[in-house]
Amino acid sequence: MVLIKEIGRRIGYLVILGVFSIMPGCNYYSFTGASIPPQLETISVQYIENRAPVINPSLSQELTDALKDMFQSRTSLQLINDIGDADFEGVITEYRTQPVSVQADEQANLERLTISVRVAYHNTADDDLNFETTFSRYEDYDARRGLEAVEADLVIKIIDQLTEDIFNRAFVNW
Repeated sequence: MVLIKEIGRRIGYLVILGVFSIMPGCNYYSFTGASIPPQLETISVQYIENRAPVINPSLSQELTDALKDMFQSRTSLQLINDIGDADFEGVITEYRTQPVSVQADEQANLERLTISVRVAYHNTADDDLNFETTFSRYEDYDARRGLEAVEADLVIKIIDQLTEDIFNRAFVNW
């Protein structure tokens, strides 16, 4: 009985894989959920400038590299330094902390780091998919520890969220 269930499960996997491999249409489908037109062969990410009132000196490079890494790992598009068939450019517009929760003695016990980036996406295969949008994410932290103690970890988490949002907006048409 166990053997029959195992065979049935494997046949089910093969059927699902077969459906994906013969799926009609003009888009490329991947297991990441990305829908990329086959006309797109190259991708580019321009350097993300930091124009926020408060500057984190490494944020521009970290965000630019994270976007490039995500596109290389989740798509089959070739990353180029020039302008690609799919091109991203952006500007960091916000990098700030603010109190979220205040104790009885009027001291903040919880603060929030917020990062916002305005991204312009150009898709040469379909102008209807072009966009210019501001993405914003935040992480809360214990104010008693201070931003300096947690900043590096918070920035990594926020960059991960921002790159996921940007990827989904550009390539996951849900």
